[in-house]
Formats: sequence, structure tokens, C-alpha cells
Amino acid sequence: MDTPSASLAPLVPGMIGMVLVGSSVTVSHALVDAPLFSTQAVRYLAATAILLVMARLAGVRPVRPRGREWLWLAGIAVTGLVLFNVAVVRGVAHAEPAVIAVAVACVPLVLGVVGPLLERRSPSRQVLLAAPVVMVGAVLVQGTGRTDAVGVAWAALALACEAGFTLLAVPVLRRHGPWGVSLHTTWLGCVLLAVLGVTLEGPSAVREVSASQWAAAAYLALMVTAVAFVLWYSTVRSAGAGRAGLLTGIAPLAAAAVGAVSGSGLPGAWVWLGIAVVIVGLVAGLRPPSAPAATRLVAEAPPRTQAWGPRT
Repeated sequence: MDTPSASLAPLVPGMIGMVLVGSSVTVSHALVDAPLFSTQAVRYLAATAILLVMARLAGVRPVRPRGREWLWLAGIAVTGLVLFNVAVVRGVAHAEPAVIAVAVACVPLVLGVVGPLLERRSPSRQVLLAAPVVMVGAVLVQGTGRTDAVGVAWAALALACEAGFTLLAVPVLRRHGPWGVSLHTTWLGCVLLAVLGVTLEGPSAVREVSASQWAAAAYLALMVTAVAFVLWYSTVRSAGAGRAGLLTGIAPLAAAAVGAVSGSGLPGAWVWLGIAVVIVGLVAGLRPPSAPAATRLVAEAPPRTQAWGPRT
């Protein structure tokens, strides 16, 4: 894995990716009545095809997984693709989009501690101090937004899955890169969802999907899967999982904005207060460190020849 950068430039792809993830919560509301597994299977099938074309145009040749890499990639597919989408689609039936999306903003503390450890680095004090601020803002939104107990449960599952989506990729990013991890997890997710769809919903379930639902699935396939996955993993590789994790606080901002524009209604005053606290945490955690701190970051980073990851 590359040495994590202290500049803001590597964070830009992740910021865009989190905006797309936040927008997906509102878009996913259109799929509440669709056959969940079958629709998502088609979505990831389309995303796999798009990723193959994009990788070819970018001159990238994904490599085949080997050994334990299959377990890491399958774990990403199960948590970040299958369970996460179940949580989002089912969750928006019980809560406003900002409540579900803000669960993603609780990820920084987990990534801030566990991510650097997986990268064989010490957690950044700056990130650790900023992460609880982001989480406080998330709690304000989740605790005061329109929801019920079921909505909170789905939001908690979305939180766990979002953390797994990033952390489980750390051991395989060095060899496969953002393109390879995105491609392999997408087709694996497609296979898993197709099996669930045929088993639980029947092979003809896709005929029940309406035109507007297919439009929503197409948006999710292109923007939230093919594009956002590559953008996010690019930032995780270049900036480190801990620092990139703070960007998840952007998701509820995007969800609230898209929800308001789409007619889902404006969040209440406490929700906006929570969003403001999230922004404060992001600014505090993502500002470039001072020169001595930046020097220590480079000095403490592991040599590239000693990077982590399975070597089977």
C-alpha cells in the first residue's frame, strides 16, 4: 500500500464517492416495493459490465484473486453489497433518508482505530479526536430524525456493513488496487444476490420491476457502484483508511440535500444541527497536519516493501 498522503488532493475522489453514496439513500426509496435481491442482482451485473469497460478504457488489467484474497473479497461483497443494500432499502421504509445515511457517518471512529492497525501504522491523534465529533453529529441526526425502532436497527446494520466495506478491503488493495477490488466484489455480490433472488423471490421476480425502479437501479449501478467504488478505494489506498473514514460524514449531508430536492421534505432543526457538527468534525480531522506532524507521518509509515496483505 502507498504511504498515506497528508494533503487534501487524495481525499477528493472519496468526497465525491460519499456524495454519491448519500444520494443513493433517497434513490433507493424507489426500490422499497421491488423484489430486493433480484433487482440488486441485475444492478450489480450491469455495474460489473460497466467496470470492465471502464477498466479497459483506463488501461487497467485486473488480476485474478488467489488464496485468502477470495475470503476478503467475499466478505466485502456480503457486508458492503448484499447486507448494506438490504439495510438501506428496508431502512428507508421506516426512516427519513438522512437518518439511514448518517449511520455511515458513525464509521470514522472504527476506521480511525482499526484501519491504521491493519495498515501497520499508529492511529492518528487528529483523526481520533475528530471522529467522536463526527459521531456526535451523527447521533443528533439519528436521534432526532423521523424514524422508529426498526429504522434505527437497519441504520445500525448499515453502519456495520459500511465499516466492513472499507476494512475488509485493506488487505487486498495493495495487489488488486481500486479497480480490481471494485470489480471482484461487484461480480461476487451479483452472484450472491442472484442466488438469493432465485431462491427467495423466484426466477420471474424481475418482471415485477417497474420502469421507474429500473431507472433507479441503473443510477445505482453506474454512479453508486461503478464510479463511487473506484473513487472510494482510490482514497482509502492513497490517504489511509483512518483519514478516509472521516469522509463518511459527507453522506448524510448529501442525503439531506437530495431528499429535500426530490420532495422527501426538509430535515428538522436538530437534524441540521447534527449535520453542522459533522462538518466541524470533518474540518478538524481533515485539515493538513503541521510540518513536524507531517514529517512524523512519513517517518512512521511502513516501507512499501513491507506492506501488509496476504502473500499466498
